[in-house]
Amino acid sequence: MTAESDTTAPPSPAKLGSDVPQVTARAKVLGRAVYAGDAKLPGMLHAKVLRSPHAHARILRIDTSAARALPGVKAVLTGADAPRAMWGVSHKERRILAEDEVRFAGEEVAAVAAVSEEIARDALDRIVVEYEELPAILTPDEALDEDARGVHPGRGNIAHEIRFECGDVDAELAQADLVHEATYSTRAQYPGYMEPMASLASVDPEGRLVMLTSTQSVFLARARLAAALERPVSSIRVMQAATGGAFGAKIVEDDNQLIAGLLALRTGRPVRLVNSRLEDFLAACTSVPERIWLKLGMTRDGLIVAKDVRIVADCGAYAGLSGEVMHVSAMRSDNMHRLKNVRCDARLVYTNTPPHGAFRGFGGQQMLFALNSHIDAMAARLGLDPVQVHKRNGVETGDVSVHGWKMGSVGLKDCIDQCTEAIGWHDKRGRQRGSAGGLKRRGVGMAAAMHVSGNRTMGNWDGSTVVVRINEDGQAAVLSGECDMGQGATTMLTQIVAHELALPLSRVRVVPPDTDNAPFALGTFASRVTIVAGNAAAGAARAVRDKLFATAEAMLEVNAADLELADGTVRVRGTDRALGFAEIARQHIWRHGGEGIQVSHTWDAATEMHDAQMHGNVAPAYSFAAQAVEVEVDTETGQVTVLDSFVADDCGKALNPMAVHGQSNGAVGQSMGWMLYEQLHLENGRIMNGNFADYTMPTAEALPMLRSGIVESRDPNGPYGAKGASECAILPGAPAIANAVYDAVGVRIYDLPITPEKVLAGLATQKAQQERVGHA
Repeated sequence: MTAESDTTAPPSPAKLGSDVPQVTARAKVLGRAVYAGDAKLPGMLHAKVLRSPHAHARILRIDTSAARALPGVKAVLTGADAPRAMWGVSHKERRILAEDEVRFAGEEVAAVAAVSEEIARDALDRIVVEYEELPAILTPDEALDEDARGVHPGRGNIAHEIRFECGDVDAELAQADLVHEATYSTRAQYPGYMEPMASLASVDPEGRLVMLTSTQSVFLARARLAAALERPVSSIRVMQAATGGAFGAKIVEDDNQLIAGLLALRTGRPVRLVNSRLEDFLAACTSVPERIWLKLGMTRDGLIVAKDVRIVADCGAYAGLSGEVMHVSAMRSDNMHRLKNVRCDARLVYTNTPPHGAFRGFGGQQMLFALNSHIDAMAARLGLDPVQVHKRNGVETGDVSVHGWKMGSVGLKDCIDQCTEAIGWHDKRGRQRGSAGGLKRRGVGMAAAMHVSGNRTMGNWDGSTVVVRINEDGQAAVLSGECDMGQGATTMLTQIVAHELALPLSRVRVVPPDTDNAPFALGTFASRVTIVAGNAAAGAARAVRDKLFATAEAMLEVNAADLELADGTVRVRGTDRALGFAEIARQHIWRHGGEGIQVSHTWDAATEMHDAQMHGNVAPAYSFAAQAVEVEVDTETGQVTVLDSFVADDCGKALNPMAVHGQSNGAVGQSMGWMLYEQLHLENGRIMNGNFADYTMPTAEALPMLRSGIVESRDPNGPYGAKGASECAILPGAPAIANAVYDAVGVRIYDLPITPEKVLAGLATQKAQQERVGHA
């Protein structure tokens, strides 16, 4: 074979389990990927939003006349111009544009569409709003005061409650060798994606609303638009643009799409609304702050016999998905251990602060910070290694947890072993090693975590449908409603179809999600896409293979059992007789009355929704992770530096190890930011540091060389054994750092983030206690 002919030969299919660059990467690095903020249409208008400066106020008057008179302004809308429908997730309580009252600083009050961004901004400055500032409830404690007024009139300030008890918690606590209780506090974290929220809305010739947007779910976005704009679902089309990160914040909690859609419908022209970074800080839901009181009972050899939890969570002015987040905090970590006695009382409360909601890890971070810190503290008091406590209590394959979760694959203990060995745990722990004249102390810490891969909580369905079609040129097109926000879902679907059809990746194309063409899908959350859409894609591709064989056996006059797939052909085994996919696809059309080779396959897990007592196997698989870190604490400045980190992620089977490592290390960086740097500063309910200059996120310089490992526990329900990856990896980082700080200097931090001031305060308290003991 000559070199020239070799370059034209189709490449071999990439093997599942090998490193594959993202199939969307080339378009992105060449600047060809079209994000919603890049898209343009003829006659497009630019939108801007006027937001409330007050945490709580009555709107007395809005004068938009000067803004409307500005040349180039095509629409100025207020709450009076919006539909009467309220929108929200569990609680329909929010208007597209506020009317009569604003409930948080940043709430949308008016919207402008103009021929340029500059004119739209100028128009905002000309809108006059007269407010009567009202008392604001800024903390959960204020909200829970018996004399507190309701953030929403006629309702109390408790948005959601969860209560359950399994076993006999009090009896087991009474018999435990050690009972430890403490209170932990976590703060909100901004999602920090590269691309702020953006939408381009237009009206097609039939009067339908067409939305190109940054989203995690085109179908949930369409349903929300239909409800809020009071239009039939069929009159709305939603397409996902290239999406530059989401981390939970682009599911269904942002007002951007609704405002863009409303303006497009009112003007009859395309309208693009792109959040600036400051606007995104005000509009995007941040993670849910929680105060967690935790009591554990443990035997002297480290067996956890009872767990008692009380949570107060802050949803901000509107509940959104915060109730679902608190649900995860309340009960998911119970399933990581072989517990029999658990109790929880959790309350979600309204405050006049910007709304909180979905975030990567979805409530797992908050509870696992508390739980892992607690286990580390109890292990120290019992003279035990926390590694052994985790392994003593951890669930194993085949177990059924206290909440009825069926463990088809568990790599938890392997994760713990992998990360602790990588960090040199047994040589370093408890040594309080020092440097720089004894002012800097080093310590190690570890933590463990679990997460779901899918979650049957919406409409008693947690499946996915994928369509695979062979075009007349022999290439495969894949239609799915599941979204890729940068995490690699498109590459995963491409790999699976290419694997099943023995095609090179370059001959498989996943069509971007579009509600007009894609089969229904819930979207990308709960680490569900690999397992549900992956199974559906594999099933569809296998059915396509059968159609190829059925047509080829007639054309080649052989039995289908004698056929095999090879590089885009159907070949007779052991011979050079073969037909290309293109020829077969064309013949299928002629031989089947114009019907092409196209198959739809649906996969829905045999799971169940939980009952009132939080019992039920809600996911087809569960993923696990563990992380170990080494830190250095400067006892003079209080500065904490992470020197080394290793996270091990049990993803069942790594279909693309490169992607798993990238996502795992990204998750670790995000968790380190939450633990050490990131904190929203509010004054009278107003965000004061809503920009990347003042909101401190970790830079590359602030992070160590991040290391990660993969544990392959081969889940029986996953495609080729795979389950969710990377979301679980964000969960153990914060407590691992907290435990390492304690190992280094003996100071335990209960309130995040760990700042130098808190470390110094802890060291001062420690010194004072030592002096009192010395004087006694």
